[in-house]
Amino acid sequence: MRHPRLGVAILTMGNRPAELADLLASVAGQDTPAARVVVVGNGSPLPPLPDGVTGVELPENLGVSGGRNVALARLREFGDVDVVVDLDDDGLLVSRNVFTRLTALYAEDDRLGVVSFRIADERGRTQRRHIPRLRATDPMRGGLVTTFLGGGHGLSMRMLDQVGGWPEPFFYAHEETDLAWRALDAGWKVLYAPELVLQHPWTSPTRHAVFHRMVARNRVWLAKRHLPAPLVPVYLGVWAVLTVARTRSAAGLRAWFGGFAEGVRTPCPPRRPMRWATVWRMTRLGRPPVI
Repeated sequence: MRHPRLGVAILTMGNRPAELADLLASVAGQDTPAARVVVVGNGSPLPPLPDGVTGVELPENLGVSGGRNVALARLREFGDVDVVVDLDDDGLLVSRNVFTRLTALYAEDDRLGVVSFRIADERGRTQRRHIPRLRATDPMRGGLVTTFLGGGHGLSMRMLDQVGGWPEPFFYAHEETDLAWRALDAGWKVLYAPELVLQHPWTSPTRHAVFHRMVARNRVWLAKRHLPAPLVPVYLGVWAVLTVARTRSAAGLRAWFGGFAEGVRTPCPPRRPMRWATVWRMTRLGRPPVI
């Protein structure tokens, strides 16, 4: 891909106007400018935006997947975007060369589908859960992976045209893995590039019961949509055991198992099992689709 043009997509719920303003300033300060910047108010009005930034206000919260699909559709309408950069509204690009490095990565590899940024707090610390691979002790070890981070990443528009956008029924949780698995099955690469940093506040992954329910339900939907039939019970069994071992909250466990049951009894089409060749490819990358 020669000289890919970047389009930036940011979702906000209107509760972080100062952080959003700082993020937009860091986007504007990049050495390689974005061709387009779209901010979606996900069920909320937008604050005043800088000149050149396109705002879209949605009457209701469509979730991460739905809101990002709206931003993606708006960027497609412009017709001059090759790579979509999704950024959390409370993130910050602390280096001016993030977009320069990102465009170089896409220019070098025509089959690069997804580039995952490293998420680090203001002290430079990266939480283990923000490293998109197993053996996550070293956040600076990059390379090809099987999923990516929702807070900061690049997506090839050609890849999205082939495999489709975000899974809207998911609302939020595991939507990145759903997209990554489709990309891998279509022959695209997913790269973790730790030199591309999005600064983000240190957060807890388990904030409320809805989180547990959505994580469990979407985990089941992910398996039902994409895994070969023999792997579905293995994948879900492994994650049930891990969840029981890791979760210290009885209320959280109840919510998780309620979401798990919801995922089992409800459909989330379409079902398009990945090829066994993709299973083997993911295994060679260090994360077979059973964990």
